[in-house]
Amino acid sequence: MDSTWAEQRRQNARLQADRLREREATESAQAAEYLRLFISAARRTGLEPEPLHVRAGDGKQAKTPYRGWYLKADKSVAVDEDGKFYILTAPLTLAQRLRGVKPEPSPPTLILGKGGRDGEQIDLTEALTMRIPTWAAG
Repeated sequence: MDSTWAEQRRQNARLQADRLREREATESAQAAEYLRLFISAARRTGLEPEPLHVRAGDGKQAKTPYRGWYLKADKSVAVDEDGKFYILTAPLTLAQRLRGVKPEPSPPTLILGKGGRDGEQIDLTEALTMRIPTWAAG
């Protein structure tokens, strides 16, 4: 009886994990589409991409090889010219600050700053609208 109960719990946990991954993949695909529309609007309206930097908690920063658009006022997230999404906060060594860093892209999210401190999260569509009010017009 105990082994049947334990197996059922494992199956339920796997099912929940699968559902979470599916939901995250769906949300990421939607966010990627929003970013694609935003980049198109940026190019159409003449909003030029700028060099992207990674910032440490102490305010120091490092160059990246990417150009794109910051999506939050604190410059903690951005999208590059190819539509890749970056979280641009990380601890930095002296060597990284001098030589620069090459952050890996992250799956885009519909909520920027999710899981961060209170008041620091914003809906992706709201952040995009703050940058280009007509981005969704296509």
